[in-house]
Amino acid sequence: MSKNPKILSIVLAGGEGTRLMPLTRDRAKPAVPFGGVFRLIDFPLSNLVNSAYRQIVVLTQYKSHSLDRHISQMWRFSPMLGSYVSPVPAQQRLGKHWYLGSADAIYQTINIIEDVRPDIVVILGADHVYRMDFEQMVQQHIDSGAEFTVAGIRQPATDAKQFGVIDVDPDHPDMIRSFQEKPDNPSVMPDDPSTILASMGNYVANTKALFEALALDEKASDTKHDMGGDIAPFFAGRHEAGVYDFNKNDVPGSNTKDHAYWRDVGTIKQFYDAHMDLIAYVPEFNLYNTQWPIYTNIGSLPPAKFVHSGQDRLGHATDSIVSPGVIVSGGEVHHSVLSPNVRIHSWAQVVDSILFNGVIVNRRARIYKAIIDKNVILEENATVGIDTQHDIERGFTVTAEGITVVPKGTVVKD
Repeated sequence: MSKNPKILSIVLAGGEGTRLMPLTRDRAKPAVPFGGVFRLIDFPLSNLVNSAYRQIVVLTQYKSHSLDRHISQMWRFSPMLGSYVSPVPAQQRLGKHWYLGSADAIYQTINIIEDVRPDIVVILGADHVYRMDFEQMVQQHIDSGAEFTVAGIRQPATDAKQFGVIDVDPDHPDMIRSFQEKPDNPSVMPDDPSTILASMGNYVANTKALFEALALDEKASDTKHDMGGDIAPFFAGRHEAGVYDFNKNDVPGSNTKDHAYWRDVGTIKQFYDAHMDLIAYVPEFNLYNTQWPIYTNIGSLPPAKFVHSGQDRLGHATDSIVSPGVIVSGGEVHHSVLSPNVRIHSWAQVVDSILFNGVIVNRRARIYKAIIDKNVILEENATVGIDTQHDIERGFTVTAEGITVVPKGTVVKD
């Protein structure tokens, strides 16, 4: 390995995101808005750019138009230093089929890796919310001598069925003894049997070894062609897999509250809860860390505006994130996230909710504990999240936790 290895980053952005329906009805999961002004793809891309890794390939597949458009409009670098973020759709290089799994996605684009000739490939998922300095993970990967390294984070053992579980070699704490994909009886942490070390879906691999593993996986019959389910266990079985403890990652500007914050937002509840983390008095995840910014493009929007100050209609927002272009005109917003160009009219009320771009809440309309997708219009006196049975009858999604989701472009009548 050279002293300054050449790095290529690959972001896996082809997932269908069925558990986030209806938010993924018309868009790829990584293109789902988050935190008012961002999209989910902005988090892994910002982490890579802040880590000084600026040769990035984004593998897309399902409903990728809005994702491709966002990348082309926002993630443009000067070509002078060879930096780029390049979206690559499914190639069908191995037959007339789309990606069979995350490992197959990389194998089908192996010609791109060969063209770049990197020493190391950094592979990330596209739909997690976190900050991470990947230089630190790559350096440990090099120092450990591993061929393949998995980033790990502690999670409750009760959630093991959602993750790949890492069993650390007690004699070599930077190496994996075994890798268990979504096990029924997971290996727990020796110092805390209630927790597991879960894979974050972030990997670092030596290019030559990765090519060998992908080629063998492509020919195998008993495989799901998955990075976590097949490639990580392959390297672990050869005692060539390292583990990077995310808790060791030191991001500039982080504090004790949001250090090592990571959230999978694959379900409506997880997506909603991650937003609530943002608007806590001391946020679980601090969007205002200017030393490690999350980049995006919100265009030429005016500042947010609050109008009407009468006792009977006071335009105000409390414990909330309010994006540029929002106008709160005599309405009340509490403990909510408002995306750009939202309109809240007189005597309307929005509580414990997430409103995407262009939502209009007309007079006396009320929203409680809901996610309102782009360009939804609530007519005067309309309600969402107040009467669960009525919401279900209108075709809205209502989770077991009582979160109501209104699809894009819906007109909600009184």
